[in-house]
Amino acid sequence: MAIQWFPGHMNAARKKAAETMETTDLVIEVLDGRLPGASSNPMVEELRLHRQRPCLKILNKSDLADPVATRQWIDFYNSQPGVNAIALSCKNPAEVAKIPAICQKIVPHRSGPGKPARMMIMGIPNVGKSTLMNMLLKRRVAAVGDEPAVTKTQQRLYLNKNMVLTDTPGLLWPKIMYPGDGYMLAASHAVGVNALIEEEVAVFLGEVLLKRYPHLLKARYGMTVDELDGYGVVEGVALKRGFKIRGGELDVEKGAHSFLQDYRSGAIGRISLETPQSRKEMMASSVAADSEPEKE
Repeated sequence: MAIQWFPGHMNAARKKAAETMETTDLVIEVLDGRLPGASSNPMVEELRLHRQRPCLKILNKSDLADPVATRQWIDFYNSQPGVNAIALSCKNPAEVAKIPAICQKIVPHRSGPGKPARMMIMGIPNVGKSTLMNMLLKRRVAAVGDEPAVTKTQQRLYLNKNMVLTDTPGLLWPKIMYPGDGYMLAASHAVGVNALIEEEVAVFLGEVLLKRYPHLLKARYGMTVDELDGYGVVEGVALKRGFKIRGGELDVEKGAHSFLQDYRSGAIGRISLETPQSRKEMMASSVAADSEPEKE
């Protein structure tokens, strides 16, 4: 599913972020720990590499992600030059409290009232940037909501005498290259409802869970997963919940919505939609498909 969703304020935010990057010492990129690759905005990487800025990647919502997959992603990112990665939940004060010390180690040359470490928090919509900002500052300075793109403008605030934070609006890129990324972002609510069809996204999610977490589907919905496809999973959820329309047919639309809500809340279990290896295979498959000659 190719998603093109680039509200006007995002274009302005990208230009502002490029300007701010010039006076930034460290980029903190917040990712969705369930889909770190898909939720990493290539524009963030482009902007920081242009200015040669180090990056701390925070895999947020790690309490909802598969811990084995999370460990693989942490190792993957930490092997890259100029990149440090940690996994946490931005709603956990003890975990968030460790971030300033980690940042100071990455940019030890910036410290003190006259030379604070200048950090910019970046990421796509709805990954928890505002929650992180509020937890770091221990007060509400950024609007938080379950709808994508809540933050619309940059904010610059002092964390302490040694550190200053710039919070940026959630940035998507003009066109999502890989169809699977579009579905993963939609399933995780990084894009608004106008950019997706819930039933399609739920079917995609069902396929992923059948392949990687069939035991979680059995445990949550009591369904027999043998010979099921993604659509069958959505139907099974509707049947389990008793969602029916006039005439007694299953309400698949309502089943899809309930299934996505269960995934987003963690009710199904700890799920990661991708690993470094699965992402590598997906990208290779996409390149191979694009290089095939068109049939006449």
